[in-house]
Amino acid sequence: MDLRHATPPARSTGACTETGLFDVFALLEQRVPLQRRLLHAGDAPCRAGEPFSSLHLVHSGCFKVVNITADGREQVVALQFKGDWLGFDGIAAGRHACEAIAMDTSEVWSIRYDTLLQAGVDCPALLALLHGAMSQAITRDRESLLSLCTLPADARVAEFLRHWADSLGQCGLRTDQITLRMTRAEIGSYLGMTLESVSRALSRLAREGHIRFTERGRRHLHIASTEALAGFVQRLLEPRAAGVLL
Repeated sequence: MDLRHATPPARSTGACTETGLFDVFALLEQRVPLQRRLLHAGDAPCRAGEPFSSLHLVHSGCFKVVNITADGREQVVALQFKGDWLGFDGIAAGRHACEAIAMDTSEVWSIRYDTLLQAGVDCPALLALLHGAMSQAITRDRESLLSLCTLPADARVAEFLRHWADSLGQCGLRTDQITLRMTRAEIGSYLGMTLESVSRALSRLAREGHIRFTERGRRHLHIASTEALAGFVQRLLEPRAAGVLL
């Protein structure tokens, strides 16, 4: 179940506590036949236009969900981490509208949707799990849109980094080091910003000491404190809040 309780960033991510994840994976293993699939960067468990048949639960790694626009451009609309489900977009129309692309070596558990529903007849907890994941996906999409409409550019990037780190932490991984598996252009697509704006925001965060680019390259970041990133966002919002009060 997509159980992360943290407020999502622009376009949002979703994950859960390590203990909660263990319960979800254990329940699925006990109740439904599933296929464990090891994927490498660039692989996609579901692609736009393909017929829908299965849902995919991220067991490890991370994915970007991409929508292909009418003119052929790729728009990053979501990031998915351990504990997130892939493929909900295909349920209504019977065909996937987006594709989920692995950004690193990853593992998904693929489960046929009809099998999952049938298993839910005998195990209501499975249906509750599925409905909860769908509900959180809807909530994250709404909050993501709100973030895009209200946060200034630098705050969007700070929130993006903070929630990426939080997603890793809630899965038992380090939160002080991030390897960005996206180009600056992809981050801009995800946050509704230009490549240049993303680069300027990262440079500002580095100047103020919130992040540091490691020796391995500008995709490898050290985050001094996720709490400090949250404070940075709040400071950017305070003048706006004061203006509203006036």
